[in-house]
Amino acid sequence: MSKKGILTTVSISVFSALIAVYFYSQVVQPEPQIVTIEKQVTPAAIASTTFESQGRLSDLTFAAEKSVNAVVHVMTKAQRSDYNSNNPFYEFFFGPGGNMPQPSPVTGSGSGVILTQDGYIITNNHVINEAQEIEVVLNDKRTFIANLVGADPTSDIALLKIDADDLPYINYGDSDNLKIGEWVLAVGNPFNLTSTVTAGIVSAKARSINIIANGNQPLGIESFIQTDAAVNPGNSGGALVNQRGELVGINTAIASRTGSYTGYSFAVPIAIAKKVVADLMEYGTVQRGLLGVTIVEVNEKSAQELEVDIDKVEGVFIVNLSEDGGAKAAGLKSRDIIISVDGQTVNTVPELQQRISIHRPGDQVHLIIKRDGKKQPYTVILRNTRGTTSLISADEINEVLGATFEPISQSDKIRLRINHGIKVKSLKEGRLKKSGVKEGYIITKANRKNIGIVDDFRREVGSVEDALFLSGIYANGQVVYYAVDMN
Repeated sequence: MSKKGILTTVSISVFSALIAVYFYSQVVQPEPQIVTIEKQVTPAAIASTTFESQGRLSDLTFAAEKSVNAVVHVMTKAQRSDYNSNNPFYEFFFGPGGNMPQPSPVTGSGSGVILTQDGYIITNNHVINEAQEIEVVLNDKRTFIANLVGADPTSDIALLKIDADDLPYINYGDSDNLKIGEWVLAVGNPFNLTSTVTAGIVSAKARSINIIANGNQPLGIESFIQTDAAVNPGNSGGALVNQRGELVGINTAIASRTGSYTGYSFAVPIAIAKKVVADLMEYGTVQRGLLGVTIVEVNEKSAQELEVDIDKVEGVFIVNLSEDGGAKAAGLKSRDIIISVDGQTVNTVPELQQRISIHRPGDQVHLIIKRDGKKQPYTVILRNTRGTTSLISADEINEVLGATFEPISQSDKIRLRINHGIKVKSLKEGRLKKSGVKEGYIITKANRKNIGIVDDFRREVGSVEDALFLSGIYANGQVVYYAVDMN
C-alpha cells in the first residue's frame, strides 16, 4: 500500500471514490493516507472502568492524561520531482531520472507512539515511507531527529528510535480480548492540531478493507479494529487506547469518500504490531511465519464453487497449498476447512491472518481441520517465504547478497539527475556479484518500487520469493537492469 500524500491543515485530497483512504504524511500536496486504530480491554477492565453503577459512561480523563504525553508528532522530509515515477516507459526512454526536473523538497507529518523510556517509537510505514529525514516533536515541544530502525509494509508498521531518556510511554494492552461496543480513545495530530484526543466505540474486529494488498503487498495482513472514533489526516501512526490508557492499536485508515472522517476508522491491533516491533528490534527485519496455503472464507457461494458440502458455515477453506509450505508437509489438503488456530476460532480470512501473523518461521501452530465433516487436529511448523524455517536478520540479508550499501550523495543526485537510490559500497561473493552487479552501482528501483534508503531495499529483499529485478545507474551514466536469482 504505497501512497505518498500529506494532508495539511489547509486541504484534503479525495482518494478517488474508494472507501478506504490512506493518509500519507509526506507530500506537500494533500493525498489520502492510512490511519490505524485498534484497542483492547479485558472483561475485568470493562466491569471496573467502562460503566458506572448507574450504567453511565465513566470518565475518560484518566486514559487521556496517561496517553497524550506519549504520542508524538512525526515530521518527514523528502526530495521528489514532479515526473511520474510509475510510468513504465519513462526509464526505458530516459533512464532513471533522465531529463526530469531537479528534485524539490517535500514535507509531511503524522503521529507516533512512544513505547519505551529510551525512545523507541512506533508509527505507520506510510508515514515515513521514502523519507530522507524524520523529525519527532514531543508533547513538551522538544524536537529530535529519529533513526528508522525498520519497517514492515505488509502490516504498515514502522519503528523509530530517538536519543532520549526518561520519556513517557504507553504500555501494551490486550487487543485479542477487545469487545464490540467498548470505548476507546484515538490520540494523534490531525491536521497538525497536536495532542488531539477523540473517543468512540469498537464497531467491529478483524476487518479487511483491502488497502494493504491493493498497495502491491500480496502478503499484506489486514485484521483491523474498526471504531467510530474521529480520525483524520495526521492521525496516522497515533495511538488507540482503552479506558486504562493501554495501547490497543495503531490508527491507520478511515472509511471516507472525501478524505476526511465520515464515520469509521481502522487500527492495526497491537497483537500484530507488537510482534513486528519485537522482530525489528531483535533482527532488523520482520520474521513472517507462513502456513503455505491459499484460502477463502466458508459461505454458501464458496462451498458451491468448490463443490463441498458443508453442514455448518464456519472456518476458512484451503483452496491450494504451496509445495514447500508447512501445511502440505503436515498433511493438510485442498478443500480442508480450518476452524481454529491454537484453540482460537477462525471464521474469516483476517482472523486467520492475525492468528498466524504473531508467529515466526519455525513456530508450531495447532489447527483443528474439518475434512469430510469430521474434525481432526494437525500441528503445522510455519515456514518463511523461501519455504524454510530459518530466521534471517538484516545483516544476514547483506551476507546473502554479498554487499554493503550506502546513501547516495547530493552531488551524485544532481550529476546523474536522479532523486533517490542507494549505492553498492562493496561486493564479495554473493547473489549480486553472481548476477553481474559491480561496485558503485546505484539501485534506484527493486521490483519496480523506488529505493530511497537501505531499509527500503532490505524490505524488498526480505519479501521476494524467486527473483529480484533491479533498475539503476553507474557513475558514468550507464543505465543497467539486473535480475537476481533469490532461490
